[in-house]
Amino acid sequence: MTSDLDLKNYAVRTDLVIEENANKTSNKGVHVEEKMEDGIKVTSMVINQQAAASMHKKAGAYLTFEAKELRTGDTEIEEKTEKVFAKYFAQFLKKLNISEYASCLVVGLGNWKVTPDSLGPSVVENVLVTKHMFDLQPENVQPGYRPVSAITPGVMGVTGIETSDIILGVIEKTKPDFLIAIDALAARAIDRVNTTIQVADSGIHPGSGIGNNRKELSRQSLGIPVIAIGVPTVVDAVTITSDSLDLLLRHLEREMSENNPSKSLTPSWMSFGEKVDYKGLKLPSKENRAAFLGMVGTLSEAEKAQLIQEALGASGTQLMVTPKEVDFFIEKMGNVIAEGLNAALHNQVNQKNVGAYTH
Repeated sequence: MTSDLDLKNYAVRTDLVIEENANKTSNKGVHVEEKMEDGIKVTSMVINQQAAASMHKKAGAYLTFEAKELRTGDTEIEEKTEKVFAKYFAQFLKKLNISEYASCLVVGLGNWKVTPDSLGPSVVENVLVTKHMFDLQPENVQPGYRPVSAITPGVMGVTGIETSDIILGVIEKTKPDFLIAIDALAARAIDRVNTTIQVADSGIHPGSGIGNNRKELSRQSLGIPVIAIGVPTVVDAVTITSDSLDLLLRHLEREMSENNPSKSLTPSWMSFGEKVDYKGLKLPSKENRAAFLGMVGTLSEAEKAQLIQEALGASGTQLMVTPKEVDFFIEKMGNVIAEGLNAALHNQVNQKNVGAYTH
């Protein structure tokens, strides 16, 4: 099977380190705003050219929606996420000076045959496409809709054709004003899997996360604005091991400070026990880390990752893990993003009738 999941070098990657770095460099070319709306955490970040190099990210505007309950399949939180996503995505388009009448091409990246990589095609299946109506029966198109077309180009391992070449050919023939690319991501933190939606205007590199570097999809390569939407659906073995060690250290430090070693370790993403957001807790001091884990506890992030890679071996470092309910999640999230896009792209579609336009 062939997958083009995008991971660590992806232009829109799910990575807490990015947000932490952004806060540290907020006065050096990075502007970050965070707010809670209807239980959804919305983080807006703008990176200029000066800060882009130090953060190893492209300059541009980034938007993240986070809701821990998304992984539970809670229909109420899905509805709230769709509404918040639609609202802020519409604002995102306005900030990019994209007109409400501008034509759009929606591209569902990924592989139908690989469930965690099928988010893009799942979204496209539910997107409201209207371009054919504008071309064939423009007199019957009511105000409040824009021309929207959609494709699922597949992956190079299936088609034998560079994904960007397929998309560029469609762009040259159909002349859309802007492009929206949807793809699956790999999280660089366990608790981000199946909990966030990432948006960016800085482009996308299909397949870069698993070493299948394809040509980038960006304004520079395609000639029109490119907005990327990604959802983390997998996490690699190195990240799981590293996060587990940090989680254990934070838990031991918490137990020592509270002098209550009987409490069970229940991170926020577990579905039982006392929920603890260990990300909000500091790691122990270097001395305590050494006492807990010996030399391993004192390693830097880079050194720890290198050690884990060596311990796992060549095959272990390529392991990608996804939750067992990923098929259910992909179907649900495909609907959430499609409904949000339908409402954001067409003024005539609103929260009361959006369900009529999706399966």
